[in-house]
Amino acid sequence: MPVLVGTASWTDKTLIDCGRFYPPHARTPEGRLRHYASVFPLVEVDSSYYAMPTPANAQRWAERTPDTFTMNVKSFRLFTGHQTSPTVLHKDIQAQLGPAAARRQLYYKDVPPALRDELWRRFIEALAPLKAAGRLGLVHFQFPPWVRCGAAGRSHVAHCVEHMAGHTVSVEFRHASWFAGGQADETLAFERDLAVVHTVVDEPQGFDNSVPAVWARSHPAGALVRLHGRNAGTWNLPGGTASSDRFNYDYPDNELEGLAANIRQLSLDGVFTHVVFNNNMEDQGQRNAKSLMAILGI
Repeated sequence: MPVLVGTASWTDKTLIDCGRFYPPHARTPEGRLRHYASVFPLVEVDSSYYAMPTPANAQRWAERTPDTFTMNVKSFRLFTGHQTSPTVLHKDIQAQLGPAAARRQLYYKDVPPALRDELWRRFIEALAPLKAAGRLGLVHFQFPPWVRCGAAGRSHVAHCVEHMAGHTVSVEFRHASWFAGGQADETLAFERDLAVVHTVVDEPQGFDNSVPAVWARSHPAGALVRLHGRNAGTWNLPGGTASSDRFNYDYPDNELEGLAANIRQLSLDGVFTHVVFNNNMEDQGQRNAKSLMAILGI
């Protein structure tokens, strides 16, 4: 049963500050990553969502982790359609944006096609050291709630996948339209046509920006499970922060056992399943990940 369990990020401030996961000697970025990789076989790089990753950082990550370690990398936010501050773009890209660089936020449509192509090229270039070292797992595209199920939404998803040819892409939706009203089968068929990995999500239900856990595969090689917690009271809390509010949830053992049963089913025929805990308040994700591994016997 090839299940890899890990967490979203290993550098979250509340994780470091709580002092419960990292030993006293792991005080540097290198020390923390080496310790993390000694505990878990998988991590999701989330910093790449907030700013474009660099080849130099990817090379360091590869050098600081064992050959058996896997790193899923989250797509840069501009590509998925999220609002993006021009200040996180490369300086030469900002200069070429002209007046648009003065905006508080940019969207993908605001960037000229030639600059978009250059950003895609640099993103893929940044992943190359991980890929060459055999560390790169999935490139994860988490689309915002305003990317809805329809012609425009499907077109943008396909556009992103096209740019990532040669990589294994996973997709995650954040609007109920992708799975509501019997739409699940069509969405899974769409994912299969694109040859992308379906993301099973565990998150609060009953909101336009949440989707149900659809325990199915769309890719012959495997599946991705992302666990966001079940804190409905803070899911859309105005002004809340991801770590301390939205994803503040500690999975009890009985819920982890239920998740484990579904994870086993996904992996019955030998395909991989990546499980990422995104409940990133202090060491909740790391503790829950260890508990799930014990339940699964891995």
